[in-house]
Formats: sequence, C-alpha cells, structure tokens
Amino acid sequence: MPDAALAHPPRWLSATQLHPAPPAGLRDWLFDQGSLTRRLTALSADAFSVTPLVEGWQVLRNDECIALGVPDGSQGWVREVYLRGHGEAWVFARSVAARSALEGSGLALGELGSRSLGELLFSDRAFARGTIEVTRYPAAWLPAEVRAERLWGRRSCFRRGELAVLVAEIFLPTLWQHAGIETL
Repeated sequence: MPDAALAHPPRWLSATQLHPAPPAGLRDWLFDQGSLTRRLTALSADAFSVTPLVEGWQVLRNDECIALGVPDGSQGWVREVYLRGHGEAWVFARSVAARSALEGSGLALGELGSRSLGELLFSDRAFARGTIEVTRYPAAWLPAEVRAERLWGRRSCFRRGELAVLVAEIFLPTLWQHAGIETL
C-alpha cells in the first residue's frame, strides 16, 4: 500500500530524536547494532528460521525512496519475510534495494530463499550499517495475519559502495512475550 493512502505516514526517528524513550529492555532490542538473526537464533536456542512472503520488483514506497536517496516512484527489489523462533513469527522484515543500484552489484537478493539477509549483510565486511531509526509501524503495511496497530519497527540502511539495502524489522507481540519484554 503506498504511503499516500496513509492518513499518518510513519516518522522514522533516531535514538536521539525519540522522546520519551521506550523502556530499557525494549530500547535494547530496537537499537541493538548487532545481527538480529544472531540474537533471534540465540533466543530460540537455534530454532530460528526464515519464511519468505514476497520477493520481486516493485515500486518502492516514498519513505524508502527517501532513505535510499532515489527519486520517488523508483523501482526496487522488495523482499518480505517472517523471522521465526520455534516456528512462530517473531519479526516481519521488509528489505528493499533500488533497481538502479542493485543491478550489476553482484548481490543476488532473489537467490536468498529461506536464508537470512541479515546474516549475509553482517558477514560481508564491505557493508556498513547506517543509523538505526524506529517508528510505530503502520498496520496497513503489515501482512493480514499479523496486522496490529502501534507495533515497534526499526530500519537501517546497509551500504557497500553505490549499493544501499534498506532493512526494516517489525517486532511482533510473540517475540516480546517470548523475550519477557513489556512494550507499553
């Protein structure tokens, strides 16, 4: 769903812009600079998996075009997955890269299948992670089976030369229940 259809598009905020700050346990998950895949693998005692939902070329949302520094209406590769612990969807993740930068980059996002993009990005030292920004993710942008209002989401841009991959991770209530985190 394009952001134009939203009455209130999300405002992505860095840790210094977020007031009031969320509780410490929640903040620790939102602004953790490490690999979310590794953290979920540890929390699930190695019962971690990735379920692809959507993969393909699409027109990117306005907020994604701005973050990637490409013109509004640009086309890009979109990958949406569930990150699961013990078979339960814990995180909805949406990763995008502009077609103009992805083609010829050598990064084959379409070949990941059920492998974790995060693991790939964190294992390639050429990628540098940008600032983590958080928001209350629009329910309209979530898959119907996990659609809920005011879920915390975060995003950051991983850059390697001209290539930028924007990774958004939306934390589902099932994760917080398993991790014992109060989200407000």
